[in-house]
Amino acid sequence: MSYEIVNPAGLGVPRGYNHGMLASREGRVLFVAGQTAGGEPKGDFVGQWARALRRVVEVVRAAGGEPQHIGRLTIYVTDMNAYRSNLEAIGDAYRSIMGKHYPAMTLVEVGSLVEPDAMVEVEATAVIP
Repeated sequence: MSYEIVNPAGLGVPRGYNHGMLASREGRVLFVAGQTAGGEPKGDFVGQWARALRRVVEVVRAAGGEPQHIGRLTIYVTDMNAYRSNLEAIGDAYRSIMGKHYPAMTLVEVGSLVEPDAMVEVEATAVIP
């Protein structure tokens, strides 16, 4: 199987990975690599959440899709208490980016992420018509 590499210019040049891999089958499945905030200030959990999700949507759009084409999100956080204590603001940020589209989701607390100051990383699977 061959993939079309999807690396939007606005996300910078990846090293050792691609931001997205688009399968060229009837269902055009897009696997979006985990996205962090990419430079949001340390300590701003909600800002990192929103920026990471916006970066996921940017990859989906670069492949010709829209937020509603995302079928699955996996969210990794380094502090579940920070997530829980910011649910309202996180929900507001989510809806401003995704609207009322709610794909299948998994939320996992992890010890750390590849970027030292990252508190949130989001990956996705989308089906592009």
